[in-house]
Amino acid sequence: MAGLTTLASHCGVDTFQFEVATLDCPEAECVRRFPVPAFGLGEGNWFSRLAPTYRYSSKLIPWLLSNAQDYDCVVVNGIWDYHAIAVGKALKGLGVPYVVFNHGMLDPWFKVAHPLKHLKKQIYWSLFLGRVMRDADYLLFTAEDEMTLARGTFSGYAPRREKVVCYGPNDAPAATQGQLQAFAQLVPGLGRKPFLLFLSRIDPKKGCDLLIEAFGRIAISHGDIQLVIAGPDLTGWRGDLEKLAKSHGVADRIHWPGMLSGDAKWGAFRKAKAFILPSHQENFGIAVAEAMACGTPVLISNKINIWREIDEDKAGIVASDDVAGTTELIAQFLQLSDAEVQAMAGRARASFLSRFCGDRFASDMYNIVVELKKIYQASK
Repeated sequence: MAGLTTLASHCGVDTFQFEVATLDCPEAECVRRFPVPAFGLGEGNWFSRLAPTYRYSSKLIPWLLSNAQDYDCVVVNGIWDYHAIAVGKALKGLGVPYVVFNHGMLDPWFKVAHPLKHLKKQIYWSLFLGRVMRDADYLLFTAEDEMTLARGTFSGYAPRREKVVCYGPNDAPAATQGQLQAFAQLVPGLGRKPFLLFLSRIDPKKGCDLLIEAFGRIAISHGDIQLVIAGPDLTGWRGDLEKLAKSHGVADRIHWPGMLSGDAKWGAFRKAKAFILPSHQENFGIAVAEAMACGTPVLISNKINIWREIDEDKAGIVASDDVAGTTELIAQFLQLSDAEVQAMAGRARASFLSRFCGDRFASDMYNIVVELKKIYQASK
């Protein structure tokens, strides 16, 4: 959903409810089918047509001024769209707390990968967004690494409070034979061969080229292992990656089922020997947590901000985001005995339940809402 602002109401002991305001049109399917009450304000003006990615709406500030005081807290999801500025402006002096969930948008990787974009964002930060961040009651992060890295990205970074909250998916559905069958139908050439699973966007940021090069180095000494690269190719990169696989002599051992969802996705997680993601930047990595929920070991780079937790729990293997590191991930894992793999799988499941399960997110957000409500009531 576009320009998503969450509004939280504390209802009583251990309970609260969420509603959302979004800049999608009220008739949009995502608004009509949203699982909690959603107010689609739409964009629909000349500026939004000139700058569609900014998601400007002249309706948001008036709506917030009329309705925000009915809620105990406002949660801004994402920072570079107009809704973050609108919340900061509308709530100033209104007596309603707001927190900002930056969702990895303050990672310094973008500063290096896209320097011109970063310069534009620094100007925008200095003129507008920095004060929204300073006035927020909390700036929220999903991992300690994400919070630490954010501090050096923009000059003028001075949030009032920072906090790490649990942010993860709901638990995986119960395992069924149908999940395995749904996946097998999409990858008929795989048969019963063991495989490593990459499930994410096919994008340079995700390290797909590193993965193929590393797999090419390892596959020669492990004749049975296969690689499944599943996900949407939004940049048209797959053709180049297939040529890379052919040059390394592993094209016939890499399978491309496209984007997986539903039973097929869960079947892939459950069938894989391990999940692998050598990404150059991830503030969290939902697919990593989903794999862990299925009891699947995870092989990840140290640029995924939950790597320290996974390394501490021995729920997978961590290495650098380069060809040598990705090769090390695969080599170390394939050297493990079946018993060691099973033990790692159990630790992955336990780590998910203790650190990343979505139930903990609700508890963390509840505690924040209650805390801020008490602070604001005491200041009146």
